[in-house]
Amino acid sequence: MKSYQKLTTAQPAACRVEEEGAAPMPSSHGKLAPWWVGSGLLVAAVLLSTITVWVLRQVSGGWLGPTPPPKCLLVPESHRFDCYPERHVVVTQELCESRGCCFIQSPPLAEGKQGVPWCFYPPDFPSYTLESLNQTALGMVGLLVRREKAYYPRDIEKLRLDVEFETDTRLHIKITDAANPRYEVPLDVPRVMKRAENPIYSLNFSWDPFGVLLQRKATGTVLLNTTVAPLIFADQFLQISTSLPSKFLYGLGEHRGSLLHSLDWNTLTLWARDVPPTESLNLYGAHPFYLLIEEGGNAHGVFLLNSNAMEVALQPAPGLTWRTIGGVLDFYIFLGPNPNMVIQQYQQVIGFPAMPPIWALGFHLCRWGYGSSNETWQTVRAMRNYQIPQDGQWNDIDYMDGYRDFTVDSQKFASLPSLVEDLHKHGQHYVMILDPGISSTSPQGSYWPFDEGLRRGLFLNTTQGKPLIGQVWPGFTAFADFSNPGTHQWWLENLQHFHAHVPFDGLWIDMNEPSNFMDGSEAGCPPGEFDNPPYTPAVLGDSLSAKTVCASARQKVSVHYNLHNLYGLMEAKATASALIKIRGKRPFVISRSTFPSQGRYSGHWLGDNRSQWKDMSYSIPGLLSFSLFGIPLVGADICGFSGSTSEELCTRWMQLGAFYPFARNHNTQNEKAQEPAVFSPAARTAMKDVLLTRYSLLPFLYTLFHRAHLQGDTVARPLFFEFPWDVATWELDRQFLWGRSLLVTPVLEPGVDSVTGYVPQGTWYDFYTGSSVNSSGEMLKMSAPLEHLNLHIWEGSILPTQKPGTTTELTRGNPLRLIVALSSHATAWGDLFWDDGESLDTFEKGNYSYVVFNVTENIFTSTVLHASTEATKVTVGTLSIFGVQKPPSKVLLNGREKPFSYLDNQGSHRE
Repeated sequence: MKSYQKLTTAQPAACRVEEEGAAPMPSSHGKLAPWWVGSGLLVAAVLLSTITVWVLRQVSGGWLGPTPPPKCLLVPESHRFDCYPERHVVVTQELCESRGCCFIQSPPLAEGKQGVPWCFYPPDFPSYTLESLNQTALGMVGLLVRREKAYYPRDIEKLRLDVEFETDTRLHIKITDAANPRYEVPLDVPRVMKRAENPIYSLNFSWDPFGVLLQRKATGTVLLNTTVAPLIFADQFLQISTSLPSKFLYGLGEHRGSLLHSLDWNTLTLWARDVPPTESLNLYGAHPFYLLIEEGGNAHGVFLLNSNAMEVALQPAPGLTWRTIGGVLDFYIFLGPNPNMVIQQYQQVIGFPAMPPIWALGFHLCRWGYGSSNETWQTVRAMRNYQIPQDGQWNDIDYMDGYRDFTVDSQKFASLPSLVEDLHKHGQHYVMILDPGISSTSPQGSYWPFDEGLRRGLFLNTTQGKPLIGQVWPGFTAFADFSNPGTHQWWLENLQHFHAHVPFDGLWIDMNEPSNFMDGSEAGCPPGEFDNPPYTPAVLGDSLSAKTVCASARQKVSVHYNLHNLYGLMEAKATASALIKIRGKRPFVISRSTFPSQGRYSGHWLGDNRSQWKDMSYSIPGLLSFSLFGIPLVGADICGFSGSTSEELCTRWMQLGAFYPFARNHNTQNEKAQEPAVFSPAARTAMKDVLLTRYSLLPFLYTLFHRAHLQGDTVARPLFFEFPWDVATWELDRQFLWGRSLLVTPVLEPGVDSVTGYVPQGTWYDFYTGSSVNSSGEMLKMSAPLEHLNLHIWEGSILPTQKPGTTTELTRGNPLRLIVALSSHATAWGDLFWDDGESLDTFEKGNYSYVVFNVTENIFTSTVLHASTEATKVTVGTLSIFGVQKPPSKVLLNGREKPFSYLDNQGSHRE
């Protein structure tokens, strides 16, 4: 068997494929050995490893057992790929060696901590061999053969390898059963018609053992090297490992933690689960995509199109292992070369996000526990009384009759239709919650949603073909099968009936992991390969059915084992489609569970957080991660959902939340109110002011969403997206940018009146005053009294803003205020997308205006690149130019002199 650690020039059994039509050629892989840079390091690593083990044996009195074989000592600790990943098993030498692996016991760690695996693959562990490789019109097709059985049942002897050079920056590699069809994710992906002509990558293969080696041509950086551990492809256990070119890895959601993942033996599980956001747990959505920054600032991304339960093991080599329990290995690799381009290329595969209605970008208010429609109405009136901006009023499940979907509590919420009518008269909108669990206990004939769903066979079924019954808010429930097109029609009809009574504007779909208050069903789950697979990833509850339905549940398209992580996506697709048919306008949907491509149908909120400073801080990496996932309409519950907030925390959180792309204050029942109107005059004013700032920026924000919809740009983005060459930005997740221009530096700690934030190199202007800060790329202390949020504009930018009103509708009727932030060369650029804010496909139909602003040589120009009648209503009220070094003698508008004012505060200063 061949080594998994080193590819030497003495190994001719490899091929390189770079240019179109090129035949496989012998290739030297001396440069493709990321683990071993020169023999000196190899010897040192082996020697150090041997000495470490010997010393530990002496200190521990021999508790590490007999000396391992020399081939095992060759593998440094950081490069040991886990051969026995099962949890809750004490891995003994006997168990490990029964799998043909190396066993070296390490000192125990603190509870809950992962460390160096005791059982790991030796360099000669059997894997697949690449038996043949042939050219195709788009790439290559190959045959992989395993000569020795792996240790998981039903491993597959022969695999098909498909490689497509889809674009110059996108590579598609797929590995599946060569003989039998397997489940594949039912996601529409682009089909290319010709092979990329000038790819910026070179692809190589190791034949025996099989491995993929991918390099960036420009730098020679090895992006993937899967020869570091064996490929395993059994029916319910698929595993492939790779080296990584750096430790700067992001994505792989949904999890709570820092934006930058730790590679210190960190396992991330992807299995949709209803649990309040907690570190180290699998949360509501599944996003098997990562972005990695290479040395020098280039970036690439990898997407595994697989919806089964999965875990991704990260280790300090640096290395990564994909481990999934079904489907196929279907990889897309995106070469960037910068972070923005990687995310654009990813969304070219999964789909660009939908353009939201502009009212979705206003401020939203909700709580569980309003108690009645009149109490809800009082909240709206209080907001209006203080003239605090608000576009959306929401209700949680307490509007329902017995928590049943498509019903209204006729006693407590009798005035709900009148409330909605009043909202509409004031240019506001109504959103309500829906859950996918349909009450199954109402008398027959009394609850149409269940009766009709049952009649049409639209619910998840047990292995016996009967509706699977779980328990959610209304009690015993059946679960809608959104993989069935018939369910979409039934969902639409239910919503049509309800809309005729309560004309809602948007929908909030919750509990769609799907969540279940019992494990599996009222009858448990049957024995079998789906509910008790040979391997279960590290899911919360240690079972696939923990607080959800049985994995064996039957759905129209496949078994729930395969479709679980798609449940929220499929419900969002049905909900967005229904809203379009009911309202004839852009849909507004916010979903808890998500999967790649969901941005096409919904936004997302980060779930049931807590009213704690820590939760506020974690919301920033949360929203930035979803920017990577192609779901730009994202935010956390402002001021926290569970627990009671404080005035200081809520004020600071409202300041941060005003810059969530999706801004909603939401609260649980039996806690004190936390909407802006209930606080002291000082706090209330601070909250109102920051919301007015958000509303003033709506033209800028709306244009960012247009660019996201059009080409996959991010809206809220990490600083390293714009400054990838600046290593100091790679770990930052307590600040963020709107687009490329606006830097948000919130206060995230109690009891302070200043904040320290990183200011990248260049000139930055205070959003409010125009005062400039010239930074060399450094941490700066900024004044931050309770009423102030620090915002800075990057030089060379033009921001379209507007005089704010208390709704998006009122704001859009006001004049524009253009803010120009001059560069050191006295230039600037910006743009504005404008349409009616709600009609479907305005860009696609040409019903929009697009204007580009430019400043050069002391001349400001606006160029209309596309015009519609809607934009004739827009006027420019003021033009503010930051960075003018000396008072101008005059200002001309289209050749006519105009009055102006000049404030001498443009000099550099730091607070």
